[in-house]
Formats: sequence, structure tokens, C-alpha cells
Amino acid sequence: MFFWTPYAFVRIVFFFSAGILLGVYLPDVLPVGFVTIVLVLLVAGFIVLNVKQHGLQRPVLSGMLGLILIFIAGYLNTLFHTDSRKPDHLIKFDEPIVQYVAVVSGYAEEKKNSWKVEAQVQQVYDGSEWHLLSGKILLYFSRKDFDRPFDYGDRLLLRGSPAELQEPANPGEFDYKRFLTFRKIYHQHFLRAEQVQYVSPVSLNPLIAYSFQLRKKAEEVLRKYISGEQERAVAAALILGVKDGLDNELIQAYASAGAMHVLAVSGLHVGIIYLILSLAIKPLKKWKHGKWLLALLSIAILWMYAFVTGLSPSVLRAVTMFSIIAVSRPLNYRTNIYNTLAVAAFVLLLWEPYLIMSVGFQLSFLAVIGIVYLQPKLYWLWEPRFWLLDKVWQITCVSIAAQLATFSLGLLYFHQFPAYFLFSNLFVIPGAFICLALGILLLATSFLPPVAAVVSFFLDSFLRLLNFLVTGVEQLPYSLINNIYITTFQSWLLMGIVMSTLLLFQYRRFAYAVAMFSCGLILCIAQWSHYQTEVNHEKFAVYRVAGYSALEWINRGQSFFITDSALLADEERLRFHIRPNRLISNVQRVHTLDIPFMKSMNGIRLFTWKDHTVVQIVAKDFFIPEDLEIDYLIISGNSVYDVTNISQFNSRKIIVDSSNSLYAATKILTQAKKLNLPVYSVLHDGAFVTKI
Repeated sequence: MFFWTPYAFVRIVFFFSAGILLGVYLPDVLPVGFVTIVLVLLVAGFIVLNVKQHGLQRPVLSGMLGLILIFIAGYLNTLFHTDSRKPDHLIKFDEPIVQYVAVVSGYAEEKKNSWKVEAQVQQVYDGSEWHLLSGKILLYFSRKDFDRPFDYGDRLLLRGSPAELQEPANPGEFDYKRFLTFRKIYHQHFLRAEQVQYVSPVSLNPLIAYSFQLRKKAEEVLRKYISGEQERAVAAALILGVKDGLDNELIQAYASAGAMHVLAVSGLHVGIIYLILSLAIKPLKKWKHGKWLLALLSIAILWMYAFVTGLSPSVLRAVTMFSIIAVSRPLNYRTNIYNTLAVAAFVLLLWEPYLIMSVGFQLSFLAVIGIVYLQPKLYWLWEPRFWLLDKVWQITCVSIAAQLATFSLGLLYFHQFPAYFLFSNLFVIPGAFICLALGILLLATSFLPPVAAVVSFFLDSFLRLLNFLVTGVEQLPYSLINNIYITTFQSWLLMGIVMSTLLLFQYRRFAYAVAMFSCGLILCIAQWSHYQTEVNHEKFAVYRVAGYSALEWINRGQSFFITDSALLADEERLRFHIRPNRLISNVQRVHTLDIPFMKSMNGIRLFTWKDHTVVQIVAKDFFIPEDLEIDYLIISGNSVYDVTNISQFNSRKIIVDSSNSLYAATKILTQAKKLNLPVYSVLHDGAFVTKI
């Protein structure tokens, strides 16, 4: 039998999180004023009930009122932290913006062609007067014009108007707008040198400013002492959480080996540091107040590490979690670990409720819960006699527990599963332990060049070995099971199967077997439904990829893809814009050469797909036979400026693809509206997708 009594704070976090989710997905479902009054009345009722029942067993009604109170508090806390609801927010300003003043409020990230940094808008100028406004914005500074990024606290005068983030343009494409909205960012601006004027430094948060300075110095130390480019990139990611230097091949190698978790500073890294500290200062426990001294030293060092990494959200999550664990130990060693984790989650969600939508937050807590619950049960299944074998078995149990807890989210977000994660973690986790310890030692001894040189030699050697082993695992056959597509609902069903299976083994109740079977049956039905609606069909798609023409015919797992050679060579764009629709359609094979149903002639491409005819105009001096029956007429590469030149062709739809300029596409739309022609602009309305 499962009892809730020992998990008091788990209940609180559950209802608080439910209120947050209501505020995220349905922010206007309840009037704020009404809910605030209800909250006050509930607080009063809760106090009265507890005062009257003083010394007696608390009634069920009091507990129910308390949980409803927590639920409403979560809802109101979310609305309070939603910047876009503020009357002076940038998103509510409808006038055209000529220029505006913004202050850099984040740490710059190095991209391929630009520097990306967050900023805080202060004022905007509409051509006649200045307005005081607020709101976060994402700025991109061209690396052609800027040798280095601006620093935290730099006030800038920026010319032009920031663009509001757009919805995904292609089927299944990553919703970047939604992702940034959860970080309270609603606008972005791509800037060249003539649009930027430095004004003055501003004193924002001195702690954050100092943290960014420490992070920059730490990066300089790694650049100075680690020679190999890939080793330096992994060191920066593993020690500081800086992933700018990682190339796609290295990222793919770590993903295939199931070792991506070491490249993002999170709970694993903070846990390693906490373990090192616990072992190093364990003798302090013998003193009278040694437990408290151990806790305070651990917390101080963990937060110092957080400062060195630039106070990134993932590190803050982990440090907060381990700080609460460190405090709970001297208070009561029998404290329920689930309540301790719940306290950490509550503190973080109270500070920033939108963390609940963060992939890192979800994976971190699920992984820790999985390890806490499953690892001991798995470990006691076998007791190795030898020390080395025992350590291998411990790491194996941790890997299985964390993977079972998080694999459904991994499939949902990353569409892949590393087949050799058990094997790779046998050296990745110890390797991360050694490299992190050496990396921190290098930062601590950087003012002593001879010592730092020795430490860096060992660190560089271990990083080379780690990269070599990870790359070796990637090259093993079937190292990565990828192109897996599941929906959020299916991810929940997978979690339900795992949870009900574990509970069945623990409590031996038939109800859990029924729950497991029900979740599995519903999952099968959902998969069958997806196959019938999305996979077992022939589709035609014209994607929106700025500056390129991209056409695709999909037929039950096969794709015929027609695009420019430059786009074919751009793996990052293909992965972001094209691959999601292929995942949805379960595409297993892609044809890009020798398309059997395509003919090129007279400035056009003629596609005859069964009983459908598609004509793509690719040159201005085109010729289309007048007697040709056309289903879809595609305009590419600014080949048509006057719609009257094609108005005589009777087609179901005229599609303006994304290889045209925005000016040309807008002009065609305007002309077509006057002539009452059926025109669809991919640049304006997103990808054109139809089932044939």
C-alpha cells in the first residue's frame, strides 16, 4: 500500500506545479481579481481551521483547503512572472519603432555568423517621442562587423525595429518562439555596424557582472593551457557549460554514445563536486559542529562554482538542489529524500515558475528521482565480491535508473536513443569525474604557471582519451537508434508504462498490471492512428527555408527531395527545417538525384507524380505549353514579377516558394488578389503541405 503521509512536500509541489501549468497554458481562464480574493479567503479559512483544531488531529477539510490554496498560489505566481502581461511591455507597443535603447543583460554566445546575446529594452522612439518600455530581446550582432561581443551592462542605441518572433514555418519544426517565450523573450533583432551605437555602461546586477567576469577569465585560462581545439571545446562545455566551440561532428559523437549529459553543466557535474567535497572534508564530521561546518563549506564552494560558470540556469538548478540536500543532512539525516527534492523544486519554481517548461529542469529532476528510487533496488539484485566489479555495477545501476526515468522525454525532445549508453557510461562518468576535478584544479592554480602546466597536461591527456573513446563508441554498428517520433501524449503513456511496471513489482497489485496494459494499449492505438493519418499517405511539400527552394514528395517512407546543392550541403538547416516533417512521416530513404518523375526544359521543371502535375518556374525566360493541365504552379528565384504572365494557366494553386525575395513575393500576392488568383506565399504563410 502506498501512503502519502511521509511525502508532505511532494503533495505541495504537485499542486503548485498544477497551478503553474494552468497559468502557462490557460492564463486567462480565471480572472486575476477573483482568484486573488479566493486566495485570501482560503488563507483565512485555513488559519481558522488550524487554530480551532490546535492540539487535535488536523481535519481532512483543512488539508484540502491547503492544497487548493497552493494550486491557486502557483497559478497567480505564474501570472505575476509573465512579463508580457505588464502594461509597459514591448509586445503591447503598436507604433512603428525607429530606434530604441537596450542594455545587454546576458552572456554573449558565439554563433557561426553572429554574436547572440540577451538585452533588456529601456526606451523606444517612434519618430516623434520616446516611450519608457520594458521587455527582453534577443540581439544578433554580425561577426563581419563586430570582432567581439558587447559586455553585460553595455547600454546601446539600436536603429531599426525589433521583429516579433514567428511561429514555426514548417511541419513539426522546433517552436523557437515558444521556447523563447518561456524565457520571457518575444522579439529578436539582427544588427549590422551602422545600426549600433555604444552609449555607456550601466550598473545592473553586480553579482551577475562579477560572475560573467569570472567566467570570461576561466575561458581564457582554458584557451591558454589546453592546446587541442576539440579538447578545449569539451573542457569548456564540461567545466563551464560553454558549448560555443563544439562542432556538429563532436556533438553527434557524444549523442551517439549517450554521453551528451557531460557536455552540459548540470546535476551530474554539481553532484561530482559535492561528492569530492564530501570525501575531502569528511574528517570534519568528528568535530562537535562538524556536520554544520561540512554543510556550510559545501554550499559555499558549490555557489562559488556556480559563479564561475556564469550562474547559468542549469547550474543554479543543480546547486540549489544540492544546497538543500546539504542543509537537510545536519538537520535530520532521516529526512525523506523525495521531500528534499520537492523543497528544491518548490524554491526554484517559486523564483521562476517557467522553469517547469525547461527541458533541463524536467530531465534533471526525473534523472535524480529515478536514481534515488531505482538505483538501490537494482544494486541489491547482485553483490559483486571484487571492488572494481562493484564500482562497475554501481555505475551500471545509476545509468539504468537515470535512463529509465528520462528515456521517454529523450525520445520526445531528441528523437533518438543511444544503444550503448551502459557501455559508454562506464568510462564517461569516471572520465567526467577526473576531467572536472582536474579542470577545477587548473582554474584554482592558474596563477602558478608551472603547476597549471602540469595539471593542464593531465587534463588535456584525459580529454583526448575521452574523445577517442566516445568517437569509438559512435563508430560501433547501430550505436544510435534515431528518427524516432512520438507525441507529448505518447511520452506520457511511456512514463505511465514504466511507472506502473515499477509499482507492480514493488506492491504486487493487479491494478498496476491493468494500468500498465491500458497505457500500452492506448500507445498502440495512438501509433496506429498516427500511421494512418501521417505515414500511410502520399504528401507534397514546399518548405520555407529562407533563400532556398525546397520541394519534397513523400510516399510511405520514401522521400524525393528537390532543392539547391547549397541547401543539401547545409546539415544544420536540413535538420532544423526539413527533418521534422520526415520524422512525422517516418521517412527512411531520401532520393536527391535522378528523380524519375522530373523533366527540365525551357526554364521550367515539370514533375508528373501519378495523376498530378507540378510545374516549377526557375528562369525568367520560361515557356509552358498552353494545353498543359497544371495542379500546382511554383514560382522560384524571382523568375516572375508580373502575375499576368502566368494568369492564363489554369492551376489549382500558384505557390511562391522561399527562394524569392520578400519584396517579389509581396508584389505577386498583391497582384494576385486583384486578379482573384489562388496564390500561396511560403514566405508569408509558412510551408505548403498537402496530401495527394
